[in-house]
Amino acid sequence: MLKLAVIGKDVSKSDSPAIHEFILRRRFSAECSYEKVSICPEEFSLRAEELFSRYFGFNVTIPFKQEILPYLKELKGDAASFGAVNTVLSGPRFGFNTDGYGFLLMLKNEGVEVKKKSVLVLGAGGAGRSCIKKLAEEGAEVYVFERDEKRLQAVYGEFGGFTPLERVPERKFDLLLNCTGVGMHITEGQLPTLRYESGETDTAERLLALCGKAADLIYVPARSQFLRVAERFGKPAINGASMLFYQAYMADCIYLSATANAEEAAKLWEEYREEIK
Repeated sequence: MLKLAVIGKDVSKSDSPAIHEFILRRRFSAECSYEKVSICPEEFSLRAEELFSRYFGFNVTIPFKQEILPYLKELKGDAASFGAVNTVLSGPRFGFNTDGYGFLLMLKNEGVEVKKKSVLVLGAGGAGRSCIKKLAEEGAEVYVFERDEKRLQAVYGEFGGFTPLERVPERKFDLLLNCTGVGMHITEGQLPTLRYESGETDTAERLLALCGKAADLIYVPARSQFLRVAERFGKPAINGASMLFYQAYMADCIYLSATANAEEAAKLWEEYREEIK
């Protein structure tokens, strides 16, 4: 039996165990135990080593996608270019990142075309970095707002390929993407706060009124305040549930040395949605 886990600051509401158990059972006929492990950021350095001996592999979420890097021997695939890891194979201490795969497949299956489209990404943390890189690779016109200006400039210096914004213009973007995490856990019901070119500090509501589409990587709650406001303005709104599923599918392929297939992933997602209705 595979012993797996998801690691994060607060994963108490995570759907990862149900998703991975479903994929491993339905696709691979494999049994697994999948635990939720919440760790205070101040304690991560004290507890990181035990993860490798306790689990065959584990998934990493906010805020440890970069903090795990010093404990790994090699970064594979997207992890090397993203500088962030969400999937770890404990034995060889390899780190992978399946967020980009999950993100692009989510957009594709929602009918969202990004090539030559303007996309404003809010947040340049672990998941945001992955989305920024993939959007740029797909030919989008990418703009990024991050309240931590040092982080913003660090990501720009590392990746390039996008326009860093310390102040946001009040105009239409084809896609507005929330990667900040604001709207879940203790911030549920809140909107990300932005600095506008006018000099004002206000919520993202102004941009949601103008955007073409809105997407939020948050999946709990199913409709974040960000998406509820977008829908109030009549905008197509996409939550991060399918991205979570697709990146989990890719991670399970890594755990079992299998080749990922986009059509298979989409089929499994539909089957999973039926099962949890």
